[in-house]
Amino acid sequence: MGPRTRILDAAMLVFRRHGFRRSSIEQAAEAAGLTRQALYHHFKSKEALFRAVIERLHEDALAAEIAAAGAAEKQGGSLADILVASVSAKLGQLAASLDGSPHVEELFSEHLLQARDLYQKYATAYAEQLAATIARVCRKQGLVLNAGMTPRDLARCVEMAVNGTKSAYPAMQPADAFLKDLEIMLRTLVAGAERPEAKPRAVKPKPAKKSISRKSGDRR
Repeated sequence: MGPRTRILDAAMLVFRRHGFRRSSIEQAAEAAGLTRQALYHHFKSKEALFRAVIERLHEDALAAEIAAAGAAEKQGGSLADILVASVSAKLGQLAASLDGSPHVEELFSEHLLQARDLYQKYATAYAEQLAATIARVCRKQGLVLNAGMTPRDLARCVEMAVNGTKSAYPAMQPADAFLKDLEIMLRTLVAGAERPEAKPRAVKPKPAKKSISRKSGDRR
């Protein structure tokens, strides 16, 4: 384990235990088994350390989303199954990182204050990954989306469903109840958005006209 990884692991523990405002560089250095000067060699401030922790959380969440989508596809899951698995994995990873901390709401709030640019960066990355998953699954499973909806449109609707569910569960806690209600929302959303791809109708051949033969005794 390199010093940067050790510092981030220690900082995560300190932020979980004390929140952002009551944490200090000294506490993080002590938890990592380093001097304050050694930690400053890697991070110039508590804010910079917090941003690095947040960025790693998002990278882990994005990796969890990609892995869960791939696994659900291999198992032959429906579009709803795959989206539920991928979104739940992403949010479950984020929630688990802070689960049990008495400062969850403060950490989420400081996340937006101290690292809003990172929040926006990864919100875009999540949306692009989700849209790519939807497009791939629709193509493989022969699905089309209703009313001219594009994969990006559906991905945006999924994010709105996530944000709507978050409003009922501050900081996504309790995580189990949050993810259960979110699954219901996502399955309902996908059920109204997808339909099997219409197959071209086979054109029936026209029956051949019967030729009427004239008998030799017929009048001409």
